[in-house]
Amino acid sequence: MATHLDLEEQEQLDAVKHFWKRYGNLITWLLILVLGGYAAWNGWNWWQRDQATKAGAMFDELDRAAQAGDADKSNRVFNDLKDRYPATAFAQQGGLLSAKLQADSGKPDLAQATLAWVASNAAETEYQTIARLRLAGLLLDEKKFDDALKQLDAATAPSFESLVADRRGDVLFAQGKVDDAKAAYSKAWLLMDPKVEYRRLIGAKLAALGASPVSAPDPAAAAASSGASR
Repeated sequence: MATHLDLEEQEQLDAVKHFWKRYGNLITWLLILVLGGYAAWNGWNWWQRDQATKAGAMFDELDRAAQAGDADKSNRVFNDLKDRYPATAFAQQGGLLSAKLQADSGKPDLAQATLAWVASNAAETEYQTIARLRLAGLLLDEKKFDDALKQLDAATAPSFESLVADRRGDVLFAQGKVDDAKAAYSKAWLLMDPKVEYRRLIGAKLAALGASPVSAPDPAAAAASSGASR
């Protein structure tokens, strides 16, 4: 009986050896890939958290400098922030904050360069669009109308479409293109949420140009009208 069990165990052991000889290398490499991928994923997550933590600390320092009105320190911190952690949202937010302080401090050229960096490097179209909107405003102040319109053409975040149209109206009006400005303001007024207070200012701009704001058609009423016509 013991001999019979020994033979069965030997056969099983031989089968395992044969299987491992045939597939052992493949299994080993698969395990290495899986474990390596898992380690890399954990390492990537840790690196991202570490980057975000350090970038957040630098942004806090920049924010304190901005609140104190220290444009020079704000600029130094932002330069460090974008050099070390350019891919983080803190760098993009820091750029917008730093550009505002630069513009308020009478340094429009520096503010334009900062906003241009955010517009070119931000991962989210929302940050890009905010930067381009502000940059267009600075260019408008310098009467660089064509450059301002180019920035607005590249501002594509859907949630800012009304503000882009409004700023376009400002540029066109400054160029003396009154009819085009009316069209841009009308688009901005129609796209703006009626609950947003800024919509009243757009309406005032239209009124100043002798145009009356036209209410946007109600989607439900339009759908009902379309169904009735069928």
